[in-house]
Amino acid sequence: MSQVGAPRGRTCSRTIRSVALLASGVLALPVLAACSSDGDERSKAPAAAQDVGPAARDRIADGGTLRWAVDTVPTTLNTFQADADAATSRIAGAVLPSLFTLDKTGRPQRNPDYLESAKIIEREPKQVVLYKLNQQAVWSDGRELGAADFVAQWRALSGKDSAYWTARNAGYERIQKIERGANDLEVRVTFNKPYADWRALFSPLYPKDVMGAPNSFNDGARAKLKATAGPFQLKEMDRADREITLVRNPRWWGARPKLDTIVLSAVPRDKRAAALAAGTLDLAEIDSPVAERITQARHNKGGGAGPQTGAGPASGARGPGAETTAASATPSSAEENGSDEADEEKAEAARESREKKTRALAKYAKEQRGLGGYVVRKSLEPAFTQLALNGETGPLADERVRRAVARALDRKKLAEAVLKPLGLPANPPGSHLALAGQHAYADSSDALGDQNTREAQALLADAGWTPGGAVKKNDGTKAGSEADADKKKDKEKDKEKGEEKGENGSETSGTDKKKEDKQEDKQEDKGDKGDKGDKEADVKDSESGSASDSDSASDEGAYIVGDNKPGRGAPLSETGSRVIAPAAVGQARWLDDADLNAQDRQPGGMAGAYAPGGTAAPAADSASPSTTSSASASASASASTSASASPSTSASPLPGPLGKDGKPLTLRFVLPSGPGSEQLRTVGQKIARMLDRIGIRTEITKVADADYFKDHVASGDYDLALYSWPATAYPATDGRPIYAKPVPASDGSLLVEQNYTRVGTDHINQLFDQAASELDEKAARDLLRRADARIWAAAGSIPLYQRPQLVAAKPAVANAGAFAFAAPRYEDIGFKDPAKSGPEQPQKSAGAKETAGATRSPEASPEESPEESPESSPKESADESADETGNDSGNESAGESDEQ
Repeated sequence: MSQVGAPRGRTCSRTIRSVALLASGVLALPVLAACSSDGDERSKAPAAAQDVGPAARDRIADGGTLRWAVDTVPTTLNTFQADADAATSRIAGAVLPSLFTLDKTGRPQRNPDYLESAKIIEREPKQVVLYKLNQQAVWSDGRELGAADFVAQWRALSGKDSAYWTARNAGYERIQKIERGANDLEVRVTFNKPYADWRALFSPLYPKDVMGAPNSFNDGARAKLKATAGPFQLKEMDRADREITLVRNPRWWGARPKLDTIVLSAVPRDKRAAALAAGTLDLAEIDSPVAERITQARHNKGGGAGPQTGAGPASGARGPGAETTAASATPSSAEENGSDEADEEKAEAARESREKKTRALAKYAKEQRGLGGYVVRKSLEPAFTQLALNGETGPLADERVRRAVARALDRKKLAEAVLKPLGLPANPPGSHLALAGQHAYADSSDALGDQNTREAQALLADAGWTPGGAVKKNDGTKAGSEADADKKKDKEKDKEKGEEKGENGSETSGTDKKKEDKQEDKQEDKGDKGDKGDKEADVKDSESGSASDSDSASDEGAYIVGDNKPGRGAPLSETGSRVIAPAAVGQARWLDDADLNAQDRQPGGMAGAYAPGGTAAPAADSASPSTTSSASASASASASTSASASPSTSASPLPGPLGKDGKPLTLRFVLPSGPGSEQLRTVGQKIARMLDRIGIRTEITKVADADYFKDHVASGDYDLALYSWPATAYPATDGRPIYAKPVPASDGSLLVEQNYTRVGTDHINQLFDQAASELDEKAARDLLRRADARIWAAAGSIPLYQRPQLVAAKPAVANAGAFAFAAPRYEDIGFKDPAKSGPEQPQKSAGAKETAGATRSPEASPEESPEESPESSPKESADESADETGNDSGNESAGESDEQ
């Protein structure tokens, strides 16, 4: 086992997206091909379609309030601070200027509401960008947007004044000066060195009242904004009721918002099913178990029978009392008429149990009736889940072992396990820096290679890990009676130790120890069957809607960190985790609150799903309390793991665990334990089985959600971990801190930035630096593809699948749901009006080019009508249409798609 928790010197990270530039020349390294000819075809994969209930503006009712779920009430409205979260960004998108927004393919597009034009006008001797602002663009206090706002934001984010508590400043440090152009509507930005991702700057743009001074930047935008300039403005942030209220901006010059009000309600993920069933939300992102319940509720509402295609197992079988049989539901005569006191007690307990089940079933049925009033809108989220391999120490410090792990994985099978039940495309990502459909996407995975068990075993053998390597070799041997006498002495010592430890409770002894030994002996023989305890432990996951998994690794030998009460029957902790046994949590320092991104603190949701952008890698100069576990969470070999592999790439499972120098090859796999993380745990179990086939054993450690990143991933206290990174339109800027090689600072600390795998090369750094300064788009794209090929070859991060994006929506909600890459157009969101019928009038896109200085009236304003998701079933589309129009005719979807 890799000792990932041992002190290794202090590690730290730069603030989010900040770049530690290396003063070094270009190394003469061979160039890896970005992709083969087959890869060129794979690089043309289309983007996942939006599923937003599209409708043209003339089909949407004027007015109304949309109740939209968020995870938390944000602690700040400043997106450039470390504790900004997804709710911060959603508010900013509705109330502040974004000079460039993303279209359906994830490409930045000029926003005509704020910009007449923006382009590079000079390249030599310095890069100069000229912004021409929309003459109607004004702040809510009546002041025009202008150069003063640009200057204030640049100075706050340049990194030159430490009084500003900034979390990210990438690109702003490259600006040399900002000045007024020919008039007040022109802004000239001069860079001290070329910057390819200049479109990423000034979005969102804050008023100078917020950015102009450290105090206003740090604390002035915590609960209010002095001025806004979007289609909506902030009316109230009620922390007691956990609601944020946005209302129409009366000074908005663009298309008049269809909604009067947007109420963002903070509802944790594990409470959303109940909130939706109660009808208190119109729109909410959900996890797959809730999506399955909605699908089943709508199926039952329509009078259907039988399982739903692509919807997973029927939710009806997952509700409370699903295990109740006719025999158990019928009271026996002994229960009703107890013949003695013991029988009476049993009968009373049985009656109480039946009443409890009856109440639970009634509650579940009521919730199902409420959930039947929603539809599930689905697409692929612009984010991918990866397997992270910590290459700092231990076996994974050897690139051959990392590559062996990667070659053992059937990424296609893992992607299908997550996405196929949802009816979504299940193609593993071929790039770390872009996703399918993006302009920069290229499949570079050939630099590592596809799943191949024989190749993986050969890599391990080359690294010195052999089947007999785990056997300890003694320097000298003893034979005959002398050896027997030594063995007898050792047994007596072990017995004395066992009695001693049994008395003070530090170790299991006596009958419990025998049971534990028996369980460990049986572990290798269980295979895919599992024992009764495993099945009981899976009941909670089954009820919540996770699909049954024949490939799942057993929970034997798994550990949950976060409580000190062992056993499956232990009470739930605040995070909802049951503790099997304590496990090592490493020597990493606990992070202070100031070090944490707000995303880290959020309960519920897909725990560990996102790598928090501002999480610092803590120093190891002080240790957290820890306990060490010795049991191994070895997963039994399963032939089904490589069933999809071709005969040429498959190999027989090794006879036992691999080892070297008397040490077994065991990797510590850290996974989140809370509700909402079932998907990650299922994927983790499948990975454990795939690794077991090549002789790598995994010790699965389940940790509390709140501790997953700050105390394990960020601190390097893991061997294997699962988490996700969001896609970006600016990979040269945003990708570098994630994949650049960690470098030592002058004080001896290690600057890992956001590269929590600690794996990188000098050449990767150089390629990122060159791409960020390359103004030729094609040349920059080629540099990024070469960088991605190097990242694949280093095998520190293995992309597995693009995350599903599931949104519950009232059928009448228009132009909102699973947005995929595109940014929401808040002014176009509303409720479909059943009274407005007839053919739709084709309308001009909101992204269409407009005459500079032209005046636009709200009535003549263009709109965007996104495409319907091709994965939506005809029946679901008809149901949605019938719900929104008040009849069962299944009217066709209104509106054609316009390009933005």
